[in-house]
Amino acid sequence: MKTITFLLTFFIGLNGLFAQNDKKPASPKDSSEMVMGDLNIKVNYSSPSVKGRKIFGELVPYDKVWRTGANNATVFEINNPLMVEGKELPAGKYGLFTIPGENKWVIIFNSAWKQWGAYKYSEKKDVLRVEVPSMMIPEHFERFTIKLENGFMLIMWDHTSVQVALN
Repeated sequence: MKTITFLLTFFIGLNGLFAQNDKKPASPKDSSEMVMGDLNIKVNYSSPSVKGRKIFGELVPYDKVWRTGANNATVFEINNPLMVEGKELPAGKYGLFTIPGENKWVIIFNSAWKQWGAYKYSEKKDVLRVEVPSMMIPEHFERFTIKLENGFMLIMWDHTSVQVALN
């Protein structure tokens, strides 16, 4: 009888473990890639949801460094030098940070790409910073999204969009 009780308890416990593993993460991993000639660009990020919250100016404060997504810092990787808004970014792997503002964002490529959030962000490790305008758009993006397409990096969440020229 003890053996049966033990086995039942064991299998119920295993079932609970598997049920927890089926749970989808709140901010799933996502990525985008673009090839332009011999240039390969890839961005890896975690994609949080709006969930009825006010995003920019509240959840993501204005004028403060943001990890540009959730969880680990967003990673931007290029195999050759790239012009970003007319400024050269050397080939490499970068933490993609931003400073959202009401009308403009600062886009930051930082040499410290392997970190959780922006808690250890250091401006001293910035390789490149550019400013771009932000726009309110009619389309609603429930999930934070980064798209690489047609020579641009598009950052979209809620009703906000930022476009960064890449060439």
